[in-house]
Amino acid sequence: MTTPADRRTDPTGGGTAAGPDADDRRAVTGRRRIAFAAWTDEARMPGLLVLLRSLALADPTVCEDFLVLHPGLPDSAFDAARRLHPRLVPRSARSRLDVFRESGYDTVVALSPGMVVLGSLLPLLALRTGVAAVPQPGPGGGRTVRDGGLLVIQRQDVTDALLDALAEGGEDTVDRALTEAGILEPLGSRYDVPAGRPFDDTPVPGSTVVLHLGADPAPGTPAGEARERYEMDDEAFRAAYCALPGPKHPELLLHCALPFPEGRRAPVDLVRQVAEVHRQQGRYDEAVALLTPAVAGRPDLPRCHETLGISLMALSRYEEAEAHLLLATVSPDFAARAYGQLARLAWLLGREADAHAYAREGLDADPTDGNCHAWYARTRPAPAAPGGAAPAPAHEQLAHVALFADGQENAGDKVLPEAVRMCFGPDTGPARWHERSVHRLVDETGLEELNARRGIVVGGGGLFLPDTAPNSNSGWQWNIPDDVLARISAPLAVFAVGYNVFDGQRYRRERFAASLRALVGKSAFFGLRNQGSVDRVRELLPEELRDRVRYQPCPTTVARHLDPGLDDGRDDGTDRDDTVLINCAYDRAGLRFGHDYGHFLAETAAAVRAIGTRAEVRYAAHMPADEKFVHDLRREHGTALPVEPLYLFSNDRIRELYRRTRLVIGMRGHAGMIPFGCGTPVISLVSHPKLAYFLADIDRPEWGLSVHDRALGARLAERAAHVLDDHRAAVADVHGRQEHLWSVTRANLAELRGLFGLTDPFAGGDAPHLPGPRTAEPAPGLHLPDTRTK
Repeated sequence: MTTPADRRTDPTGGGTAAGPDADDRRAVTGRRRIAFAAWTDEARMPGLLVLLRSLALADPTVCEDFLVLHPGLPDSAFDAARRLHPRLVPRSARSRLDVFRESGYDTVVALSPGMVVLGSLLPLLALRTGVAAVPQPGPGGGRTVRDGGLLVIQRQDVTDALLDALAEGGEDTVDRALTEAGILEPLGSRYDVPAGRPFDDTPVPGSTVVLHLGADPAPGTPAGEARERYEMDDEAFRAAYCALPGPKHPELLLHCALPFPEGRRAPVDLVRQVAEVHRQQGRYDEAVALLTPAVAGRPDLPRCHETLGISLMALSRYEEAEAHLLLATVSPDFAARAYGQLARLAWLLGREADAHAYAREGLDADPTDGNCHAWYARTRPAPAAPGGAAPAPAHEQLAHVALFADGQENAGDKVLPEAVRMCFGPDTGPARWHERSVHRLVDETGLEELNARRGIVVGGGGLFLPDTAPNSNSGWQWNIPDDVLARISAPLAVFAVGYNVFDGQRYRRERFAASLRALVGKSAFFGLRNQGSVDRVRELLPEELRDRVRYQPCPTTVARHLDPGLDDGRDDGTDRDDTVLINCAYDRAGLRFGHDYGHFLAETAAAVRAIGTRAEVRYAAHMPADEKFVHDLRREHGTALPVEPLYLFSNDRIRELYRRTRLVIGMRGHAGMIPFGCGTPVISLVSHPKLAYFLADIDRPEWGLSVHDRALGARLAERAAHVLDDHRAAVADVHGRQEHLWSVTRANLAELRGLFGLTDPFAGGDAPHLPGPRTAEPAPGLHLPDTRTK
């Protein structure tokens, strides 16, 4: 089992330390790195321990790096502190003022060992400008920054001149130096409440967040009692943290809970919480190891059986997973959720009838359960299409392994598979394509079906992602064991797949890397959709395989060349709507925004108001969850946006909407790539490396803005105005950027046609003349009517 020090990722939000399994792409996304800091010597060490305990117990959801600045203490001096905090970082320093020089972080909250934290410091982590401090009464009635007081330092605002002034004057000149630099930001008094000797009998105000004790308070005084609450041994501290109600930071929870005390049985609910953290961090084997003995002979623990079942499913131990999930269904509180997981499990194994029955059981338990409803609809036997074209013989078909979205799932994942097929010819339907979901287990029957086809296309999309439908067979989204992959005999092409790991996301590379080596070795063509993905995947391969990885743009980015209906050879703006579309994403929101969501929302609200003076701003929701932005914007800033629910639209209608607007501001990858492919200018809100990778490929990095950008609102409004003011030039630039992508795609397709024995559908020139793609029309009762002009 790994030690707490190895667990360095916060999957739910906030900062992330660079652990051995954590992706760090802050240079691409602009994500802030935040730390607490305190200066201590040997005499102040007891106060530091009190500070660390109070920090954890006052706000159990916060866990950032904690810098301990010291005058050269031996490493063993920090053993006691390490037992209290999983991310302790000792650093030698000349004085407390060296906190201003901590260049490895963007924001540093400076505390002192004489402080006790009584409330949440989360609002301080959201600060973005200057150096914040609580003004204190000074000589002559003035206000000053107290010696050793709390500081929130934004390293971006610390200049060399300020560092020189502090070095020359020392602690006594902090106030004057910050004031002269014009970066002193006042904080509310509750963040640094003094408790000096004159106030020994004064009650500590209930609003106090940080109590500044200075000298040790007298026992029995209110300040003394506040400190005494956090003077405890390690076992008492760990027990107190684990017993706290409500959410806890996963890294702190593991640090305090593990290892469980020997000789005593840990509370079952605590075991489940720890196992759930392991599961969320992709440590499914550790979750199983904890829960298996805990539930032995205990059918009365449905919540534990549910977590155990999901973890076993992620390890591809399907028979055991099904047994535990069935035990979870005995509780009315968890039955619907468990049946939804059972439906997914049965579907993964190709048991459609069982999946449908499980989904029906879940709806009987809770008719409002959305997951069960989705599986019930997905596994309902499809009626035969009257007059439909007969499928071609298997040896004439291509097999397509991809993520096929349906219902109200991601609009981008609906458009993408069709775009891949359009690269190979005009017929994108079942007559020429054998469809197989990437998530379904490739068993012997599945292998036989794949090998019967003239070729296999895997992709596109961000399939190299560990936590979407996790499995231990490959470590990424294609659920295929290595021994089955080795027996594929049909020509295999990986086409426009992306490395989709989030900045700061942890995953275990060993299984993925081994599967990746086998996949690259088996593939006759291996193309990734951006150069960033190419570079990341090559890092995981041995030298002899790296050159086999090549660049293949996402086919949605060349849609104008695949569908002549999207381009009539001109674009003077007269047939475009006077609209700007904006899109945001909320999956893995903690990794996207960290502590900056409030900042992002306020900045985009200002940008929306500014852009709204030039065009109508509408919201393009790729998924129902995307609409959180609209609700938050209206609630927090009083700005309402009309919504275009793309998840209800047909593929044609999605492309047409993006073609007719003047600008798209998108956070999802395909909220940039689809409109770009339709010839529409885009601005990307970068919260994931893949957006920056795409913009680098088309040599337009300035089309992206980090969601963490301090001046996001002003810069977004300025760039949008530039596009709208010279729209024809912006569209021409998009068309020009597409030419390289289309050239690369044409060259790759020429190779793939030889591999699969296909004719060239684009032989007539650069602009193919193909019938319109076969797209499913909106399903009755689910989709909005398609009102575009035919």
